[in-house]
Amino acid sequence: YLTNTSFLLAFLAFFGIQLQGTLYNYYYVILRNRFEGDTTSRIFENTTPKALPGENQKIVNSLFFLYQLLYGVFDKIIYALDKEAPKAKRFPKWFMTLISTFGLGFQLLIISLLLVLRLKEWIIPFFIGYTLLVFVFIFIRKVFV
Repeated sequence: YLTNTSFLLAFLAFFGIQLQGTLYNYYYVILRNRFEGDTTSRIFENTTPKALPGENQKIVNSLFFLYQLLYGVFDKIIYALDKEAPKAKRFPKWFMTLISTFGLGFQLLIISLLLVLRLKEWIIPFFIGYTLLVFVFIFIRKVFV
């Protein structure tokens, strides 16, 4: 163990990090779909995708099942919090820049900085608190974007 943090707090931090990443992905997939970018990601991952040429449908089915098992609940939570996001007229650059702080790269940067600064005991509390911004960003998107 690196810290003496309780399992409950560690779970809350994990849950928060997952929500952050899901919100980040949700808004970016909406944006990419709007501009006909990435066509493999769907805003709502609720049906098993068809295997592409050269792929095995059984493997795709298994991977989709795992995806739903591990991430489906987070998708449902974010969708419930911001159902109207796919109808948003725009996602300004400033807003998407703020949302990008929920991406994996930024999360890893924060963890790395806290480790280098010998503040490992702050990693879990930081991500629990930082998760509150999920609700702030959704509010901003609903009211100002």
